[in-house]
Amino acid sequence: MDGPGIFVLEAGTRGKFLFAPSRHIQRRYGKDEHVHDRGKVEKELAGEKVGKLLVRYSMPAIVAMAVSSLYNIIDRVFIGQGVGPFAIAGLAITLPVMNIAIALGAMVGVGASALVSIRLGEGRSEDAGRILGNTLVLNVVLGTLYSLGMYFLLDPILRLFGASPETLPYARQFLQVILLGNPFLHTYMGLNGIMRSSGHPGKAMATTLATVGANLVLAPLFIFQFHWGIRGAALATVTSQLIGLVIVVAHFTDKKRFLRFQRGIFAVDMTIVNGIIAIGMSSFFVQIGASLVAVITNLQLVRHGGDYAVGAFGIINSVLMLVVMIVLGITQGMQPIVGFNYGAGLYGRVMRVLHHAIIASTIVTCAGFLLAQIFPGLITRAFTRDLELRALATQGMHLVCLSFPIVGFQVATSNFFQSIGRAKLSIILTLSRQLFFLVPALIILPRIFGLYGVWCAIPASDIASGLLAWAVLRYERKRITGLDAPEED
Repeated sequence: MDGPGIFVLEAGTRGKFLFAPSRHIQRRYGKDEHVHDRGKVEKELAGEKVGKLLVRYSMPAIVAMAVSSLYNIIDRVFIGQGVGPFAIAGLAITLPVMNIAIALGAMVGVGASALVSIRLGEGRSEDAGRILGNTLVLNVVLGTLYSLGMYFLLDPILRLFGASPETLPYARQFLQVILLGNPFLHTYMGLNGIMRSSGHPGKAMATTLATVGANLVLAPLFIFQFHWGIRGAALATVTSQLIGLVIVVAHFTDKKRFLRFQRGIFAVDMTIVNGIIAIGMSSFFVQIGASLVAVITNLQLVRHGGDYAVGAFGIINSVLMLVVMIVLGITQGMQPIVGFNYGAGLYGRVMRVLHHAIIASTIVTCAGFLLAQIFPGLITRAFTRDLELRALATQGMHLVCLSFPIVGFQVATSNFFQSIGRAKLSIILTLSRQLFFLVPALIILPRIFGLYGVWCAIPASDIASGLLAWAVLRYERKRITGLDAPEED
């Protein structure tokens, strides 16, 4: 690798070897017990029809992401019904802190997953192993440092983020437990992503389902049976993440895996670290931007609608994230296919995968738009029996979802550039929606329209960022298509 995000293909690997994997692998790696496993992955990613391949890799991720998001919804239902409306508002206040934690984990996990896919596409299995080792070290270090720093500054930070005397105790109790388990979350996210990228999407899905299943069992038990309140919900989350971590660690300690924990892969290599961070920085900025947006949104909601408006946004955000997580599942399925084929020089296949991913993502967000417009009252009723909170959430859901159909295109496009190592473009597209468009809208529109302005700022930014993503993709499509031009002798 010449620098972060710049990848050099080895001579003679421009797609030709991928359709005869066993011969290529034996030449490059020698005959060993892992050749069959590695060859099967190479042949699958480079030879199957892209539509079928995208379904195969996306469905496990979609199921895992959707079920995980459903857990978050059900968790809020448990908290709303078992603790109260101020607990829902308190949970919404914790979003910035949670998003920053996820940002660090996603930066390492997504960057490492994309880098592993590209390295496997180039046939560089040993480099992929070193990426695995560095991912583990980075996740443990970053997760621990963030937890320690945030834990001792929790109350002033939560007040800064919009916590009131009524919501602060709930937010504090929840995060005190979550931060203790944050290193588990970081490490689980990073290793599970690499497991999916290295040819095991089904097992990555099963791991996520195991964590969600444990969460769904433990949360009502801790809240209703043990009467641990919002701390019980947090403890259920941490326990489930620890279960997921145990599963992925067991996978990478299995000697049958060609990509596994071995001596020598845990030494920190700054070239690998820089590559992981460069590609994963887009995901980092997604979550950091989301944290900033959540802070500004909460402050504006408190100013123009009070604590109940914050709780209403928490309900709306939970529902919208279900749809967005499905789209992210599609892009997660796209990532190893795009990264492998881009690394192998099969650029026509790369663009076909993107085309299928955009169509699928748009269908999902259109379905979310229709549900939010037709059944908002039914949806909000599940979270709370409080009539005022339900009325605010219903009103906000109508307005926030106005531009939802184009969100799928924007998310798929920005994640595509991340998958091929074009980190700067991915970061620009990511920041455009949250910082360049949404933050100014959240500051300006509420001054004119009050609470309606807060709700309308979100669809306004979606439209602007969607147009920018379309313009960038149109230009980059020509560049990538040109890479497939016949080479002169």
